[in-house]
Amino acid sequence: MQRVLIVLAMALGLAASANAQMSVGLGIRESGVSIGITFSSYPDLVRVPGYPVYYYPRANTNYFFYDGLYWVYQEDNWYASSWYNGPWDLIDPYYVPEFVLRVPVRYYRRPPVYFRGWRADAPPRWDEHWGHDWSARRSGWDRWDRRSAPRPAPLPTYQRQYSGDRYPRAPEQQTSIRTNKYRYEPRESVTRQYWQLQQPQRPRTEPQGKEREGAPPTKEKEKGRQKDAGPGEKGRNNRDKGHDQDHR
Repeated sequence: MQRVLIVLAMALGLAASANAQMSVGLGIRESGVSIGITFSSYPDLVRVPGYPVYYYPRANTNYFFYDGLYWVYQEDNWYASSWYNGPWDLIDPYYVPEFVLRVPVRYYRRPPVYFRGWRADAPPRWDEHWGHDWSARRSGWDRWDRRSAPRPAPLPTYQRQYSGDRYPRAPEQQTSIRTNKYRYEPRESVTRQYWQLQQPQRPRTEPQGKEREGAPPTKEKEKGRQKDAGPGEKGRNNRDKGHDQDHR
């Protein structure tokens, strides 16, 4: 009994580890989060000078757009969405794109308290805030050649026509509209993975005409077998039925 419990615990541990690695590998900690952003219309985004990033000057939160996704920094967490009002996914800090992290402090419309004293024309001190492990894995995030910055992704302005009651809330509907109206190819792996996760999963269907293994034959198939059987086999079947009735 003890050995069985040990094996079961090991199996559960491996399964939990695999799920954790999958979550971290994709960079998404939690999906479908509501963070209180409900703009009445499409936001008027403005490009951050010298950066391939947009921000929303009138927002009461830290709201950005980069590489086909909207990014929000709120209560020490990063969130991403492919639509301007969400729903939002909680992103692990290890996977937030570098150009989002490089946006200077002055473009955060609601900076947290610990931003105080930091240079307004420099990015937040993420390495200082998130510690040594984060800094070791994201080494060089704040060093780049401004002359080689990529062009910003086109704004998904097709979303202007979707506001109020017309705003799509279902992820499947959002994905369908975006696929038809937005042809941008993302450069960041986190964006590509994000979009792949939003693709609807097709249900698996078994080939028609194929019986499940171990399932009893249908009446139609049983009749077909009797029709195909030869005279000798039919006779044996009839004798077997009469034999069974005699024993009853």
